[in-house]
Amino acid sequence: MILLKNALIAGALAFGLFASQQATADTSKIGYIYVGPEADFGYNMSMDLGKKYLEKKMPSISTSYFEAIPENAEVERVMERLISSGHSIIFATSYGYLDYAIKLGKKYPKVSFLHAGGLKLSDNVGTYWADSDDGMYLAGIAAGRVSKTGKLGFVGAFQIPQLFRSINAFTLGAQSVNPSATTTVVWTGGWWEPQKEAEAVNAFADQGIDVIAEQVDSPITIAQTAEKRGVYIVGKDVNVMDRAPKAWITGVSWNWGPMMEGLVKEIHAGSWKPSHVRGNLKSGHAVLDPFGSVVPKDVQNEVLAVKADILSGKKVVWSGEIAKQDGSMASKSGQTLSMEKIETMDFLIKGVVGSTN
Repeated sequence: MILLKNALIAGALAFGLFASQQATADTSKIGYIYVGPEADFGYNMSMDLGKKYLEKKMPSISTSYFEAIPENAEVERVMERLISSGHSIIFATSYGYLDYAIKLGKKYPKVSFLHAGGLKLSDNVGTYWADSDDGMYLAGIAAGRVSKTGKLGFVGAFQIPQLFRSINAFTLGAQSVNPSATTTVVWTGGWWEPQKEAEAVNAFADQGIDVIAEQVDSPITIAQTAEKRGVYIVGKDVNVMDRAPKAWITGVSWNWGPMMEGLVKEIHAGSWKPSHVRGNLKSGHAVLDPFGSVVPKDVQNEVLAVKADILSGKKVVWSGEIAKQDGSMASKSGQTLSMEKIETMDFLIKGVVGSTN
């Protein structure tokens, strides 16, 4: 069932209403679309926290949201319903919504579509994202130091660039302190698959893997299963340290609110132009979470020292020699990967055990 909060949205859109909808578009009405439950304590919650931040900072706006909308034609119908009720700013928050936003952008030129990630633009469709690669690299350092076996695991949803980036950055961080560290990847094929996630953690623990990172929509199942099995966890999207304090190493959380506020203010001022807006650890849109008690103080200091180097520009994660699984070089000494190459990443690095398709 599709749940709608804070607004009553009209039913199916009739073709003849197109002109009147465009005329009554209201930039104070902002719609959000989530691929999973709003209260997932993960990715969708991070987006909803951004929405709440926007509501607090801009009390003159009104917001509506749909949750649990799949990355298929259903999201197009939801966008139509938001537009039909006068919403003229839409935050499409999941990776697979972009083509539908581009399609509807042509039909509704007065609506501004803001899509989470991707490299496609149109006259009224722009993207926003916060790169978490630096944070995942730092978490990898902590994981590489805490692990007793050098065998790390990663539970991922889909084989897409954003996941490859997280896995590779995490592994590069671990290998920077333990060159023999490996990361074994299991793909669940869904953003929220609690049973598969628990099975993956148990399988990892049975293999002697003692640190598990993840990028699914909610870290709760993975974190709590890891704690039950006596292995460690690196979180993602929202800080859930309190849910598995004995297993917690650190994590990387999102801080979408300030970015969303900036985009909406630009639209209201008439200065917004579709572009690829990006934040990172330095801008504060991605955040390294607190360390758990399992991380020794000297390791914490080591990670924070590398963080300082990243913030100053002395350390760049996607630079220097980076070898792919097959031994070919993604980057050579003296090279730095471009944004386009990073955001279309289709490979796993040497030391990662897992498939890309």
